Amino acid sequence: MSDLATAIDNLAAEDPSELPVGLIAEQLIELHWQMARLQAQIARRTHLRACFDSPNSPN
Repeated sequence: MSDLATAIDNLAAEDPSELPVGLIAEQLIELHWQMARLQAQIARRTHLRACFDSPNSPN
């Protein structure tokens, strides 16, 4: 998650008019993939929690 925060901070600190369009596109793609990985982690953890909280759980 710190990678995501760092990427957002880096994008926020840059003046887009000074960057080549290709670099901006690369950064946006990387940010997209980091967000997707974070969403997948959240989904896995939420699913695990929901399975253990379920009344049909084998616990």
